[in-house]
Amino acid sequence: MLTKKQHELLVFIDKHLKATGFSPSFEEMKEALQLKSKSGIHRLISALEERGFLRRRHHRARALEVTRLPDDMAAQAMQPEPPIERTPPGGGAHFQPNVIRGDFSARLSGVRSASEAGAVALPLYGRIAAGLPIEALRDTTSQIEVPVALLGSGEHYALEVAGDSMIDAGILDGDTVIIRRGETAENGQIVVALVDDNEVTLKRLRRRGNSIALEPANRNFETRILPPDKVRVQGRMIALLRRY
Repeated sequence: MLTKKQHELLVFIDKHLKATGFSPSFEEMKEALQLKSKSGIHRLISALEERGFLRRRHHRARALEVTRLPDDMAAQAMQPEPPIERTPPGGGAHFQPNVIRGDFSARLSGVRSASEAGAVALPLYGRIAAGLPIEALRDTTSQIEVPVALLGSGEHYALEVAGDSMIDAGILDGDTVIIRRGETAENGQIVVALVDDNEVTLKRLRRRGNSIALEPANRNFETRILPPDKVRVQGRMIALLRRY
């Protein structure tokens, strides 16, 4: 038998894994269960491990695997679920800098239906730094098939991640991130940011007074603080794909 909090945490982790492909952060778990500290999450995870419901992959950041579900959850998992609507979080001011409009329209016009199984082919533009900024390679010949369920409205493209500065957000070197093209981002969202008109990086965007902070998710990397006219949003991350 699981306690109420153990059951709530297992449900939250299972839904997060199915929706995003990676496990939630301890902060996200703490907020979801309305706990005051992360130590409570550590105890719950350890208890779920001992009971055989969770497994930790210790060589990877934020890597949790649901190994089995309680009988009531397993029965529910057999029922088809309605599609999840993904809308931007409410509240908070939009960050609206002037944006260099990449020549996405011509490439995105090539997005095609990939199969009757509910997938589309998105343009895979190249590698984006999740460490030190580099120029994103624009390989217009590559495409990647993505489940329709991961996408919402708007135009999308894919980028391969290079570097490990976002590992604590569950984004690893070699992962493929799905980006919804856009010129705005909510405070705290992970974005494709164009820096000084020639460097592109994947970071969490924060507003700090009159400045913009591009935050890594790895304590070994420093946050970059830049004036607003040096940072231009090219899109925000909505999904992640990983090959094992």
